[in-house]
Amino acid sequence: MFNSKGRKLLAGLMLAALAIKAQEKAISLNSSNTAVHWKIKAAPATGLEAGIHEPGYNDNSWVNGVVPGTVFGAFVEAGLEKDPNFGDNIYQVDKTKYDRDFWYRATFTPVRSEAEKWWLNFEGVNRKAEVYLNGQRIGLLDGFMDRGKFDVTHILRYDQPNVLLLLVHWPGTPIVNYSSPTYISSASWDWMPYVPGLNMGITDDVYLSSSGQVTIVDPWIRTALTDSAHAKLSISMDLDNHSAKMLEGEVSGVIQPGNIRFSKKVKLSGGQSEQVSFQPEIVQPKLWWPNGYGDQPLYSCELQFVSGEKISDRKQVTFGVKQYSYDTLGGVLHISVNGRRIFIKGGNWGMSEYMLRCRGGEYDTKVRLHKEMNFNMIRNWIGSTTDEEFYNACDKYGMLVWDDFWLNSHPNLPKDVFAFNKNAVEKIKRLRNHPSIAVWCGDNEGYPLPPLNGWLKENVGTYDGNDRLYQANSHSDGLTGSGPWTNFMPAWYFTKYPGGFGGTPGWGLRTEIGTAVFTSFESFKKFMPDSSWWPRNKMWDLHFFGPSAANAGPDRYDDAINKSYGAATGIEDYCRKAQLVNIETNKALYEGWLHHMWNDASGVMTWMSQSAYPSLVWQTYDYYYDLTGAYWGVKKACEPLHIQWSAADNSVKVINTTLQQYKGLQAEAIVYNMDGSPATSFGRKAFVDAPSNTATPCFDLNFNIDNLAFKKSAVASSSSAESAGADAVTDGSTGSRWSSEYTDNEWVYVDLGTAQEISSVMLHWEDAYARAYSIQVSGDAQSWTDVYNTDVGKGGLETVTFKPVKTRYVRMVGRKRATEWGYSLFDLEVYGNRSKALSDVQFIRLLLKDAKGRLQSENFYWRSSRMTDYTALEKLPSAMLKTSSVLKQRGDSTCITATIRNPAATPAFAVHVQLLRADNNERVLPAIMNDNYFTLLKGEQKQLEITFETKLLKDAQYKLIVTPYNH
Repeated sequence: MFNSKGRKLLAGLMLAALAIKAQEKAISLNSSNTAVHWKIKAAPATGLEAGIHEPGYNDNSWVNGVVPGTVFGAFVEAGLEKDPNFGDNIYQVDKTKYDRDFWYRATFTPVRSEAEKWWLNFEGVNRKAEVYLNGQRIGLLDGFMDRGKFDVTHILRYDQPNVLLLLVHWPGTPIVNYSSPTYISSASWDWMPYVPGLNMGITDDVYLSSSGQVTIVDPWIRTALTDSAHAKLSISMDLDNHSAKMLEGEVSGVIQPGNIRFSKKVKLSGGQSEQVSFQPEIVQPKLWWPNGYGDQPLYSCELQFVSGEKISDRKQVTFGVKQYSYDTLGGVLHISVNGRRIFIKGGNWGMSEYMLRCRGGEYDTKVRLHKEMNFNMIRNWIGSTTDEEFYNACDKYGMLVWDDFWLNSHPNLPKDVFAFNKNAVEKIKRLRNHPSIAVWCGDNEGYPLPPLNGWLKENVGTYDGNDRLYQANSHSDGLTGSGPWTNFMPAWYFTKYPGGFGGTPGWGLRTEIGTAVFTSFESFKKFMPDSSWWPRNKMWDLHFFGPSAANAGPDRYDDAINKSYGAATGIEDYCRKAQLVNIETNKALYEGWLHHMWNDASGVMTWMSQSAYPSLVWQTYDYYYDLTGAYWGVKKACEPLHIQWSAADNSVKVINTTLQQYKGLQAEAIVYNMDGSPATSFGRKAFVDAPSNTATPCFDLNFNIDNLAFKKSAVASSSSAESAGADAVTDGSTGSRWSSEYTDNEWVYVDLGTAQEISSVMLHWEDAYARAYSIQVSGDAQSWTDVYNTDVGKGGLETVTFKPVKTRYVRMVGRKRATEWGYSLFDLEVYGNRSKALSDVQFIRLLLKDAKGRLQSENFYWRSSRMTDYTALEKLPSAMLKTSSVLKQRGDSTCITATIRNPAATPAFAVHVQLLRADNNERVLPAIMNDNYFTLLKGEQKQLEITFETKLLKDAQYKLIVTPYNH
């Protein structure tokens, strides 16, 4: 899964045989450089042993180190610990072996060169480290964002071995927030286990660089749009003169594309630093946009300082031309880029990987998958992702970054607020040139305690020029709280309001909301011992499907599988049904917010989109890059031009989250019975225009044809403050509800308008239902007759039948509550003779075509006449599919194009396609696919494209396993 190649190692450069010119940068000292030998050992066992700084010191008893990486990760890599991903292995580790300080030791041999200055550079150490080179203590690194750049010109031994030694200090417990800045979830959270050693180690790159006497420090490029045709740039940097004498020279730069050049002659006093700035302009700039709103062109700026016709230092900065702005109109935070509001569709990253083993190009894969899901924002939760490659990938794929600092709502300050603040400044300076960063956030679900809140705000103002928003609290101040983090029925996400914790009521901008997401069986068995497969047990909980992840509501998720789709018969059946829950819940989550776009919704981010540990909760793709049902639900919901159905009120809307205007679109809804036959009386068509950045109503689907109470007036004995009123029981929407005051004897009745023969009533209860109730009828709404009584009401969906009676008024009288609340009904439906026009479960297909008839969006749902009871799907006849495919090489990638056809009469529901190696039946992952879990009716076919790195299938021999739900 992991790529351990050094990120700054220039291809083919071996340190033992390399001399570089003064202006060149980067000889990697990462462990991927075979000329560098890293070893680690617990500090209490060694102390400062005699000769430890000498090349001849015997370190054979030390463990091979992994740099960048962690102490515990090195022991795992060396085979000294069992696979921590599997079963309960990580819980069995003796933490005392790792929860202490460690020595890192490396030897390397540089070649003498003409360079005037040599620098030893560190990009990150967790939590702090004392640095020694050839026996000399050269400095202290304090915090994992603290960059170390040490002048080692006169310490290096050229053409002979050098010894680099670091005493790396364990972060210590308690970790939140005392040890910050650090990876605070390493001490365990409700989605990842305790990592022995708390991810201590050299966690980012180590390298040597060279320069002349003058160096360029922290170049900063700011962009501002004066109008659509002009961008003004502000380019500033510090020039440091490391010599004792005055130096003259020229600092210059060139921006590409455009070949925009600028320069300035400067004089620098000995030992002094001077800031230099430029204000070039770009005419007709190529603007950087979030994914879905436009392209992500990037500019490069090559800077250099020349003194005496010799390049002293050179820096290259990549940037995008963009301008952020913000407002909180209506009490809701809105984020705009280049003057256009962006509807936020995103996900939270808890960690890139729980043991910090995500490296290099793997970030490209992870962020690319977010682009494929049509996301436009990633929240770097509590700043737990620190690698530059993450930000590079976000720049490339148009992912806005909501970037947190390292605080989590605990009422305590870090042990060293000055180290924390220094790291915050370093983070801003290191990352501010990335166009993707949209928000700096102080604290997760709280406010930074004094003095940090003020300091952080000033840091953003000083070192980022307030070009981005400083948001103190991740779920307040224009936000609608956090959570909930468990699944609900699809209609709930359209309901006013899907309440969170903290913040203000409403959809608004929600930075965290999520659901448990179970893996496929193929992934499940990679980390779960077969003895723990079935039934649910303690081992599941160790992978966070139980009390350890109570916020994920695993019991609720379990109920959704077994009650909605039928009791699972084993782990394979459980995983199969779980993917349907994953699809419908995660699709509804985003579609619910999009349904209310700008009224008052401005965006939503799932908790979580990235899987850091082999887990059963909170993910879209899993730890092994298998694309779960959640991935496909999100991908569909977040289409830039999208047609969607509300499970709450049966309305259909077109969602346009692009900058393009669409005119003359044709929207169509086709409703099918389970046998695949169209229920033509329920279909609809309409022509609509879809202006940019809007949600446009198309039509409503009427599944209430036989419901005599639909849209009729209703009266109630009382309505609670949170109630939508009595008429909510007849509006046909499970997105609204009537609820009574919190007393036993309450009622609601429906006026059918005229006397009609009725024989059944259907009650759609919210959680607050009646234990004892009566159904009564009346001709005048004055005198009432009981037609049904019960003292054992069960809630949910209850259908009451009785001998046919002719009446005008129908009343539900609640006699005894089942909860502490009142009585709460989504709907009260009344029926006489019911037609057989619809099967118990129906399929809804939505099509959106442009004015020329070309398909722009297609969406597919399954719906039950009995709320979320889809057990009838188990009765679908088996479907047999025909598959053909071809494989083609495209550079370093391979693409398989497959055509899957359903020749049978019965629908092939939720078809799951997997790509396997032919030799060992292992899945080919990661892979990009255009669709999965799709449904084919009689005679229909689907073309799939599956793209992956060629090295994953070197012999080009593969299998496609194509499995419909009804196989």
